[in-house]
Amino acid sequence: MPGLVSVKTPPDASPLTISVPEAGSVSESRNSKFTSPTPKKTPSPSTSRSRPSPDRKKKPPESPVLDESSLDNPDLGPFLLKVARDAIASGDGPNKALEYALRASKSFERCAAEGEPSLDLAMSLHVVAAIYCSLGRFEEAIPVLERAIGVPEVARGSDHALAAFSGYMQLGDTFSMLGQVERSIQCYEEGLKIQIEALGETDPRVGETCRYLAEARVQAMQFDEAESLCKKTLEIHSVHSEPASLEEAADRRLMALICEAKGDYESALEHLVLASMAMIANGQDNEVAAIDVSVGNIYLSLCRYDEAIFSYQKALTVFKSSRGDNHPSVASVFVRLADLYYKTGKLRESGSYCENALRIYAKPVPGTTAEEIAGGMTEISAIYESINEPEEALKLLQKALKLLEDKPGQQSTIAGIEARMGVMFYLVGRYGDARSSFESAVAKLRASGERKSPFFGVVLNQMGLACVQLFKIDEAVELFEEARGILEKECGPCHQDTIGVYTNLAATYDAMGRVEDAIEILEYVLKLREEQLGTANPDFDDEKKRLSELLKEAGKARNRKAKSLQNLIDPNSKRTKKETKRWSGLGFRIG
Repeated sequence: MPGLVSVKTPPDASPLTISVPEAGSVSESRNSKFTSPTPKKTPSPSTSRSRPSPDRKKKPPESPVLDESSLDNPDLGPFLLKVARDAIASGDGPNKALEYALRASKSFERCAAEGEPSLDLAMSLHVVAAIYCSLGRFEEAIPVLERAIGVPEVARGSDHALAAFSGYMQLGDTFSMLGQVERSIQCYEEGLKIQIEALGETDPRVGETCRYLAEARVQAMQFDEAESLCKKTLEIHSVHSEPASLEEAADRRLMALICEAKGDYESALEHLVLASMAMIANGQDNEVAAIDVSVGNIYLSLCRYDEAIFSYQKALTVFKSSRGDNHPSVASVFVRLADLYYKTGKLRESGSYCENALRIYAKPVPGTTAEEIAGGMTEISAIYESINEPEEALKLLQKALKLLEDKPGQQSTIAGIEARMGVMFYLVGRYGDARSSFESAVAKLRASGERKSPFFGVVLNQMGLACVQLFKIDEAVELFEEARGILEKECGPCHQDTIGVYTNLAATYDAMGRVEDAIEILEYVLKLREEQLGTANPDFDDEKKRLSELLKEAGKARNRKAKSLQNLIDPNSKRTKKETKRWSGLGFRIG
C-alpha cells in the first residue's frame, strides 16, 4: 500500500507453534533462530481423526477430575503442563490444552512460596497466552502476558531476566498480531533493555533482538531508528560471525531496505551487492535471485532501466528453474517487469506481464500464502490505476481485501487497501463508497496506533474530499483540521501534502461563509511560498487570485451569505463568470 513498508518473513521460516516447556525450565528458543516480527499465520489445530464406526462415536479423552484442594499439590502444575503438551501433540486441539494450562497456572500460583516470585508460574502463563493466540483470542492473551512479565524479578539473576525478556517479546508479538505496532515496539524495547543488562551489549543474541526490533521499526516507517539498530546488529555480527556469513547477509538486506526507503539508493546497492556475495558463498541461489529483484527495484528507482531488466531477468530464470513457472516468486518478478515497462511507455508489454502474474495468482500452487497473492494484486492494481483503468484496479483491490479480511495482524495492510479503494471510488464518482472505504481505513489506523503518521493525515484529507462531494461540509472541516494538525507536526508546514490540506481547508471555510478564516489560511500559504518555497509553482498565481477575490468580497459585503456548496464543487452549476474564477479546479486538491 502507498506509504507503507513491510519486511516479509522468508518463505522457509518455521511457523508459529505452541511450545510447552518442560516444568522448571524457561526456554531460550527465541534466540535459537531469528524470526521476523511480521505477524505470521498461526496454524489451525490438527483435524485428523480416525473415522468412527457408524454405530459408535469416538469418545474424547477424559479430563482429569480435580477438585480445588488438589491444586495445592506442588507436583500437579508440572503434570498439567505435560498433559497440555500431550493434548496438543495428540491432536485433541488447543481448547483442552488451554484448560490444563489454566489449571497448571493456578496450581503454580497456590504453591508459590509467599513473597517469592515463581518462574514456573510465569512459564505457565506464557503457555496460556500462546494457546490463546493459537485460537485467535489475542485480546485475552494480553492481560495474561502483562501478568506474566510482572512475576520475575530481573535483579535475581539470569533466569528471571530471561523470563521477563521472553514475556515482553511475546507480548510485543501479540500486539503486532492485533496491528498495534507502536505498543509492540515498546514491548520489544523493554525486552532488549533487559537482555542487554543480562548478557551485555555485544552478545550475538542481542544482535538478533536488535534486528527483530529494527524490522518492527521499518514496519512503523521509523527508518532512522531502524538504521541505528541495524548498524548495531552488523557490528555485533562482525565480531561473532565469519565474514560473508548468512547473518551478515540478512542484516545487509534489511539495511538496504532502510536506505532505499530513505532515498539513499547508492548505499542500498552497496549493501545488496555484499549480501549477494555472502549468499553466493553459501550456495543460496534462490536468495541470490531475491536480492537480484531488490537490485532491480533500485535500478528502476534510479531510471537505469536496462540494468533493472537484466537484474529482473536473472532472478526470473533462477525462480523458474528452481520453483517452477507458476510459483508466486515468478509472479512477483512479472509484476516488477510490468511496472518497469509501464514507466518506459511500453504499455503492451506491461499489460502482458500483468496478465501473466494474474494467471499465476488465479491458480496458486500449494504453499502460496494469501498475503503473497494480495500483495501482488495490490501492486498490479496500482499499474491499472496509472493507465487510467480504475474499475479494473478496484476489482483487484476488492479481491486482495477479501483475501486478508480474516487474517490476524493485517489491520494496517487492510487499511492501506481500503484507502486505495477510496481513491478509486472517488475517481469514478462513487463518493459514498469512497467515504465508507476511507472511514473504515481511518478506524483501523486509529486502532493500530498510527493516528500520528503522515499516511493517516493523507487519508483524513482524502476522506474530507469525499465528504465535500457528499455535501457533508461540517464533517469535511473536522477531517481537514485534524489532517492539518498531523501533517504540520509530522511533515512540516512546507510539505506538499500539508499545503494541499491548507488549500482544501480554505476552500471549505469559504463554502461555510467563514471568509476570515479562509483569508487567514491563504495569506499563510502565500507567505510560505514567497519566503520559503518560491513563487514558480503554478498554484501560486491561482492562490493569489483566490485571496484577492476573498478580500474584495469581504470588504464589499461583511454580512456575506455562505456560498452554496453546490456552486463551489459542481463545475456545471449556474454561476456568474466572475464567481467561476475564484476556485478554479474545484478549489480542492486530492492528496
